Amino acid sequence: MPEFICGLDAAVAVIGGKWKPLILWALSVEPRRTGELRRELEGISEKVLTQQLRELERDGIINREVHQEVPPKVVYSLTPMGVTLDRAMASLGDWGEQHMAAISAARRT
Repeated sequence: MPEFICGLDAAVAVIGGKWKPLILWALSVEPRRTGELRRELEGISEKVLTQQLRELERDGIINREVHQEVPPKVVYSLTPMGVTLDRAMASLGDWGEQHMAAISAARRT
């Protein structure tokens, strides 16, 4: 039996959860250090950020580059596969922007 039942299943497995799409959005602007990501993604804990970064790296979506400095500097960036995922998510983001007010209103009632 295959691990995924369809392409959407595979994509959701990679970006599922609250923080992964936001991490990808932040990295689509420019490569970032862990602390920069934590400041930009208000509300994420260091533990969750580290876990999400490891999973995205495992799945080939982001690259972790360690610079040999004191203290060590770690920079995250999108891989080529991550760039294509970011492009695919752009349409979803556009849809969200277009319907954000209606979604918020529906959730308030």
